[in-house]
Amino acid sequence: MILLAALATGLFVALVVAALGGVAPVRSRRKAAHLARTRLWLTQAGVDLAPLSFMGAIVAVGLAALVAFVAATRSPVVAVFPAVAVASLPVLSVSRRRARRMEEVHAAWPDGLRDLVASVASGMSLARSLDRLSERGPIPLQAAFAGFPLMARTVGVIAALEIVKSELADPTSDRVLEVLILAQERGGPAISEILEDLAEAATRDLWALEEIRTESLEQKINARAVFVLPWLVLVALTLREGAFRDFYRSPAGILVVTVGAALSAFGMWLVARLGREPDEPRVFAPAGGAR
Repeated sequence: MILLAALATGLFVALVVAALGGVAPVRSRRKAAHLARTRLWLTQAGVDLAPLSFMGAIVAVGLAALVAFVAATRSPVVAVFPAVAVASLPVLSVSRRRARRMEEVHAAWPDGLRDLVASVASGMSLARSLDRLSERGPIPLQAAFAGFPLMARTVGVIAALEIVKSELADPTSDRVLEVLILAQERGGPAISEILEDLAEAATRDLWALEEIRTESLEQKINARAVFVLPWLVLVALTLREGAFRDFYRSPAGILVVTVGAALSAFGMWLVARLGREPDEPRVFAPAGGAR
């Protein structure tokens, strides 16, 4: 019975965590778009992993956590919600990595554009200036443009910029690279002025994002602490034989845990929805690509 309950709750864990992470199974008619969004999410995090492989990792972590908590508490119902929290770690890790990577690229663009302005002002072509960006620019942009010199010689500057844009998969980078593509196509003495205006706009966007994130950080920390602490206490109370473990294995205890889990899940969903930063659409994404 415990094994059957563990398998059933393990499937529940996988589905819940996958849904929270935006990688849950969908109807076949929406599957392609859903997988494209998930692939974009992983690409923005710099994770070279297929969406289905990532879901497999979530399932594996959730089942392993569930088995461990069931063995410790002897109560599959008590073990479900802590297992959900542990199974969410891959999603949280990738989300944090994605946010950090995008923040680093955002922060690097103003300095990178000023480097381009200086290079163009010294008489270099835009293509050569971009080559130097891969060698001497800000570190996040050095990584992003590492393959640019070779690609520019192989397929051309504009196609190479399109490849960099698809790899960064970021609305801010889309705007910057689209302007660079236009500057490369048109050329002329106005390139420096265009790049200077672009650097100022990128700096203003960066300041606005930093202000928003700073104001929302404390609320996010408090919400996660309020969510986690009661379940840590519950697991601690049921680690040993006694009245607490007996109660939470009884029908009344199962009802209490179920209601508490539902309220916790609803509260976390509500806090996440209220505090979510709206994702800027990729207006300049490649045709047919994920946005």
